[in-house]
Amino acid sequence: MRARATAWRRLTAEPFDVLVIGGGVTGAAIAYEAARRGLRCALVERGDFASGTSSRSSKLVHGGLRYLKEGHIALTRESVREREALLRDAPGLVDPIEFVMPHYRGRKPGRATLAAGLAIYDALGGSWQHRYSRAGDTLALVPVLDDRALLGAHVYRDATTDDARLVLRLLTAASTAGATVLNYANAAPALESGDVVGAYVTDIAGGRSAEVRARAVISATGAFADGLRECVGAAPRLRPLRGSHVLFPAWRAPLAVAVAFEHPSDGRPVFAYPWQGATLAGTTDLDHDAGFEKEPSIAPGEVAYLLDAMRYQFPSLGLTAGDVVSTYAGIRPVVDNAHARAPSRVSRDHVVWHERGLITITGGKLTTFRPMALDALRAAAPRLPSFDAAPRPIFVRRPGGRLSGRYGENAAAVAAIAKDGELETIGTTPFLWAELRWAARNEGVVHLDDLLLRRTRAGLLLHDGATQHFDRIAAICRDELQWDAHVWESERGRYETIRREHYSLP
Repeated sequence: MRARATAWRRLTAEPFDVLVIGGGVTGAAIAYEAARRGLRCALVERGDFASGTSSRSSKLVHGGLRYLKEGHIALTRESVREREALLRDAPGLVDPIEFVMPHYRGRKPGRATLAAGLAIYDALGGSWQHRYSRAGDTLALVPVLDDRALLGAHVYRDATTDDARLVLRLLTAASTAGATVLNYANAAPALESGDVVGAYVTDIAGGRSAEVRARAVISATGAFADGLRECVGAAPRLRPLRGSHVLFPAWRAPLAVAVAFEHPSDGRPVFAYPWQGATLAGTTDLDHDAGFEKEPSIAPGEVAYLLDAMRYQFPSLGLTAGDVVSTYAGIRPVVDNAHARAPSRVSRDHVVWHERGLITITGGKLTTFRPMALDALRAAAPRLPSFDAAPRPIFVRRPGGRLSGRYGENAAAVAAIAKDGELETIGTTPFLWAELRWAARNEGVVHLDDLLLRRTRAGLLLHDGATQHFDRIAAICRDELQWDAHVWESERGRYETIRREHYSLP
């Protein structure tokens, strides 16, 4: 992605075909799909790229097996097909993972019920992926599983990703295709004769403002969409729901596969699985009534809920709050302003609204970012030069491997900029020191939390949030970001406050 000064100059130089507001996975996908079809496109994000829901998801690329129970067949079909496309086009970034769903005497769901659901699930995806595992074989897969009254398990396949890196990969591809992208840039719709014709953009990090004109303005702001819609006189239609997660060190909750089960208190589906060298457990599903003025955080009741689930399914581990490495919470954009149903039963379908020239795309889920992007562009088509909205491969497929998956055509360059010792990992994480250097040099880093919570996930995966490595991190920031001692201390204080208030136990 281009440097901020270059991005601002391009942003204010000429009108665009498409202006995207929102730098999460949907906005990034819209910018990418527009740019590679030859449209002049710009994207602005008021915080950091992926700083909202798109870095706080469950990290799963999945069809949503539980949606079948609610009768959402079309959503599940679309999701499993997109999962397969991502597994094909983004190896090393989106990877398969086996899910184990154990069966116990006297517990639901029963073997026959789940077998039927998985048969439909696999049929929608076009391949037979599930199997039944007897009790002994199940314990070989998951030795720490509760073995009392265990009958066996169904094993099926879904996929996992680093959600923030997926966003960065899309934005990098969009920028390479000609899009202009800028983070820490707030936008408000610009109206002319009652119609949206662009946006007033304020570069928060650069301290400058300008009006940006565009044929089509697309809001991809997720759970925050009602705020922009209010600017054009539209009534609220979203129901923000909070999903929270906890991470444990892998040695404390050792899992080689994902385990999905129902919570003992309310029957909601929960899971635990290996992610980036740790074990991730989630998720809750609650109405988020705390507003959007500050980042969401896990609540004490949610911590207790997830710990109860882990102790129920893995009693031999004896997990406590003291074992938690970090936490995070995200706000789901769900369309249900009537609050008529329980949170877990609300549809995750996406919607497109066209209001006084403002096109809003919201709802949906991580897995379906591509069809969401294309639907938004189809809605904008009457305002745009003609273009082909047919789906294309998500990325140019490259040989598998972690760096190739995370950085695409830049993988070799990431390794090439490494200084002595920078091809080593950061502590116990899978992230290389060279990735920190690459991100600081090339990926629009403005604050330390951008670097440690999103470009890499060292701040989530290390017990101390990577503070034991601060001397080495500071040296990279001095080299690549020209941060002097005063700036470093300011950024360090900001990061430690954010981590304490929003990524640690309450």
